[in-house]
Amino acid sequence: MALQEEFEQQGIWLFRYRSFLPLVIIAIGIGLYINTEIHPETFFIKDTPYEMHYELFCLFVGLLGQLIRIFTIGHTPKNTSGRNVKGQVADTLNTTGIYSVVRHPLYLGNFFMWLGPALLTGNFWFVTAFCFLFWVYYERIMFAEEQFLRKKFGMTYLHWSERVPAFIPNFKQYRQPIMTFSWKKVLKQEKNGLFNLFIIFFAFDMTGELINGTTNFNLTFLIGFVLASIGFLILTFLKRRTAVLNEENTLR
Repeated sequence: MALQEEFEQQGIWLFRYRSFLPLVIIAIGIGLYINTEIHPETFFIKDTPYEMHYELFCLFVGLLGQLIRIFTIGHTPKNTSGRNVKGQVADTLNTTGIYSVVRHPLYLGNFFMWLGPALLTGNFWFVTAFCFLFWVYYERIMFAEEQFLRKKFGMTYLHWSERVPAFIPNFKQYRQPIMTFSWKKVLKQEKNGLFNLFIIFFAFDMTGELINGTTNFNLTFLIGFVLASIGFLILTFLKRRTAVLNEENTLR
């Protein structure tokens, strides 16, 4: 099999099982976080006044990723890839809004969402390994996605891809999205993201405190976890039992 076809097949397989990568990252990350709690000398700002600021910075990085996903999902038309796992979906080619500055905004959002917890470990080599693994993992997925779009949209896709970077945004090229923003669509599709982010940060913090035999939890993580949990339960009920969140955005 030629490398082009091999990369595409690998990307299709990884796309279907892409939710497993975060589980590996979190499992290793918690182990390293526990090690840092037991051996605080391994992280130079551990047990210093700057530790709280660093933790909030890590949360900010994760929330930045979530905001990128929210902006992307809110402006995308119906039947485009989001959290589906069966295969690529694209009835139309998105070229405006955030797609005018970067070709894979959802994966860019994923990167920052998982970079936040990776940074929380305070382990430089783990963060470096995460960045490398993420790139290798998602490079295949992006390749498969672009092959799908190239076959479906032909020269329209090629002209767009020639001027828009794959992963590092070029904000000078920003064009206003042609679709209106739908908060209902965001709440329906992205309710898991914010909940997962806060439960991970709180789980890290709680594990560290219990290891040290204390309960001096980070209030930002705790309050965020409680509010995100309540929101998750409410939105899950609305999604399953009502039609309140059944709204698609429209052309401007």
